[in-house]
Amino acid sequence: MENNNIEPFIWDDLQTLVTNDQMALFREGFLDRHPYDQALFFIQQPKAIRLQIYTYLSPEETANFIEHIEADDIKPLFTEMDPRFAAMVIAEMATDDAVDILNELEKDVVVSLLTIMDNKNADEIKELLHYEEKTAGSIMTTEFVAVYQSKTVQETMQYLKAEAPEAETIYYLYVVDEDKHLVGVVSLRDLIVADQDVQVSDLMSEKVLSVSVAKDQEDVAQMIRDYDFLALPVVDFQNHLLGIITVDDILDVMDEEASDDYSKLAGVADVDRPKDSALISAKKRLPWLIILLFLGMLTASLIGQFEDALEQVAVLAIFIPLLAGMAGNTGTQALAVAVRGLSTGDYGQQGKMKLMVREAATGLINGVVCGALLTTIVFFWQDDIYLGLLVGFSIMVTLVVATLAGALVPMIMHKLKIDPAVASGPFITTINDIISILIYFGLATAFMQYLT
Repeated sequence: MENNNIEPFIWDDLQTLVTNDQMALFREGFLDRHPYDQALFFIQQPKAIRLQIYTYLSPEETANFIEHIEADDIKPLFTEMDPRFAAMVIAEMATDDAVDILNELEKDVVVSLLTIMDNKNADEIKELLHYEEKTAGSIMTTEFVAVYQSKTVQETMQYLKAEAPEAETIYYLYVVDEDKHLVGVVSLRDLIVADQDVQVSDLMSEKVLSVSVAKDQEDVAQMIRDYDFLALPVVDFQNHLLGIITVDDILDVMDEEASDDYSKLAGVADVDRPKDSALISAKKRLPWLIILLFLGMLTASLIGQFEDALEQVAVLAIFIPLLAGMAGNTGTQALAVAVRGLSTGDYGQQGKMKLMVREAATGLINGVVCGALLTTIVFFWQDDIYLGLLVGFSIMVTLVVATLAGALVPMIMHKLKIDPAVASGPFITTINDIISILIYFGLATAFMQYLT
C-alpha cells in the first residue's frame, strides 16, 4: 500500500506523536482519518511504532482499518500482536472479513486465536472456514437480517431496529418462512411506506435470485455485475438462507480474479509483489520458464529435422524469426480476446462458434495482407519470386492457424474445467512457434525444386 492520500506533514506528525508517547493527540489525529488512510499510515510504520499503536487503540478501532490492509501484509501483523488482542480484533470484524484474514495465517495460529475467542464469534467463523476457498460460502457474510413472511410491517420494523446495527446491509431484506427457507425479498423503502398492519408476505417479491453455497466466486461476481445487485443471498441445496454476498466483497473478488488471470497470462505462478525478494520472484516465474524451455527444445529439434533443406537453401533461415514472431503475436491477440470473453461470460455456445469464424476470417485477412506485402519485399530483396511466394504463403497460412489456435486453446481448457488463463501468452507463443516452423519448412520441402 502506498501513501497517496495523506499529506506528508500529517503523516510525519502522527509518527512524531507516537514517538513522543502522546496517546491522546495521536488518537485524535489518527481516528479522524478514514479507515483506508489509517491503514495506509499503519502499514508503512516500523514494527516498534506499530506495537505502540496497538496499545493506543481498542480492538474495534484496530479492526476498522485492518480490514483495508492487503492480504500479503496481514500475516506479519497478526504474528506480532498479542494473541488475546489479535483474537479480539478478529472478533470485531465482519465474519467474512475475519475468515479472509484467518485463511492467510498458519493453521496453528488460527486454532490458537479461535480458542481464545468467545464461543459465539468462534462458531460463526468456524462455520465459514469449512467452505472451500473461492466459493460463495467462503466469501458470504452471516451478518444479515432475514425477516419472516408471517410478520407484520410493525413487528418487522421493531425487529429491524434491534438487529440492523450488526447487519452489513439492510437496503434489501430477504424473507424466509418458519423453516428458514428463502421465499422472497422486500426493500426497506417498501417497509417504510407500507401500512403497519400489512404482512411482509403481501409486500415481498417472490422473484428472488440466489446462489448455491458451492458456487464459484467468479460466477457470483458475474451474476452481481449482470443484475446490478447490491447483495445476493446464499442458500444450501434445500434453499435454506445461509448468508449474503455484498457488492464490496465482489469488488475484492474481481480484483483477485483479474490479478490471477493477469499473472497466468504473463506465465507467472502468482503476481510479483513489490516486497518480494529476488528468490521469491524467481520461484514464481521459474516453473513456466522450465516448461517453455522444454517446448523451446522441441522447436529446436524440429528445425534440426529440416537440416537438409537449410543446407540446400541457407537463405530460408533468415525468415524463421519473422514467421515465429508473427505467429506468436497474432496468437496472443486472439488469446486475449478469447480469455476475456470466457471470463466475462460474453460467449455462449453460439457465441463461441461465431468467435471462431470471426477469428478465422481475421487471420485470413491479416494473412493475405501480410503475405502479399512479404512476397513483394522478398522478391525485390532476394530477386527470387519463388522464395517470395514461399515466405508469403507461409506467413498467410501461419497467421490463420495461429489465430485459430489462440482462440481455440483457451476454449478447450474452459471445456475441460481448466482456467482459460492458464493458456498464457508465453505458452501460446511457443506453440505457435512450432506451428509456424512446421508450415514453413513443410512447404519449403515440398517446393524445394523451385527454390534450388
